[in-house]
Amino acid sequence: MHVSYGLLMFVRDAAGLSVLLVHPGGPFWRNKDDGAWSIPKGLANEGEDGLTAAQREFFEETGLTPRAPFIELTPVKQKGGKLVHCWAFEGERMPIALGASTFELEWPPRSGKMTRFPEVDRAEFFTLADARRKILASQVGLLDQLNEAERAARAQPT
Repeated sequence: MHVSYGLLMFVRDAAGLSVLLVHPGGPFWRNKDDGAWSIPKGLANEGEDGLTAAQREFFEETGLTPRAPFIELTPVKQKGGKLVHCWAFEGERMPIALGASTFELEWPPRSGKMTRFPEVDRAEFFTLADARRKILASQVGLLDQLNEAERAARAQPT
């Protein structure tokens, strides 16, 4: 089973909670929008723990440095069977410097020509309502978990 590790950054503002999502690069995703976005995530390196991998992937894809505290969310399974472990954290709205991570793909198909594409071609903040429409259906549960964790935190006496 393939396993990915990612971070869900959120900010609080007048509209409530907003989250940072990334749009995958490459020709398959080029004209897809609703239901195509994701949390920044990726695979762990040999000997790397999940949270460390999530932080590294987040930085590689967004250019932003995540900071504790991290809220561990229940993993979700994507359509293809990949298990996604995720931690949420509160950040700040900042300019996003998309990372330099790329992948190679034979493009056009059956052309024999290998073309390099960015792993992520866009990163944007979305309100939770908009994020529910933009994010992969299999990751909607991460948004629900974040919303519930924030609701529970607000209900606690200070």
